Amino acid sequence: MSARVLLLNATYEPLRVIPIRRAVALLMRGVVEGVDGVAAQVHTPNAVFEVPSVLRLRYYVNAPRRGAVWSRRGVLSRDSYRCIYCGASVGDRSHSRILSRSDFTVDHVIPRSRGGGNSWGNTACACLWCNGRKGARTPHEAGMRMRWEPKTPRVGYVVASGDVPAEWRIYLRV
Repeated sequence: MSARVLLLNATYEPLRVIPIRRAVALLMRGVVEGVDGVAAQVHTPNAVFEVPSVLRLRYYVNAPRRGAVWSRRGVLSRDSYRCIYCGASVGDRSHSRILSRSDFTVDHVIPRSRGGGNSWGNTACACLWCNGRKGARTPHEAGMRMRWEPKTPRVGYVVASGDVPAEWRIYLRV
């Protein structure tokens, strides 16, 4: 039994995954209607209610796509803990040892000492060795080639981890 419910906009566009308690509150207020599946059963003294696995808002809600908020963890995740300079990643035998997540850091393409800030386009994952070699220089000055261009990650999608219920699959791009 799923502990979560997929919430759709009135246009059947997935908005987010919500907890059962929130789903029940929306159902009781008449804001949503059940679309598919059964996520849980709610027992009251007089009846048993089934909470649908997929809910749809009765009225369209304008939900603009928000940009990804920059964070160190976000940069490392975006780059899958792979060094932008040498290509080493977690588990590789590189630099005479097997690399772990703690061997990676965030590198500023244009160093902060030269006005480079914390932005998606100016930061990338780098191993400690390459970041140390580059220092407070640009990659060009250090004679290092970037394997890809750092970019803002896409965020116009719903993240559903674990086993995705079958009822959700037609609404999500799984």
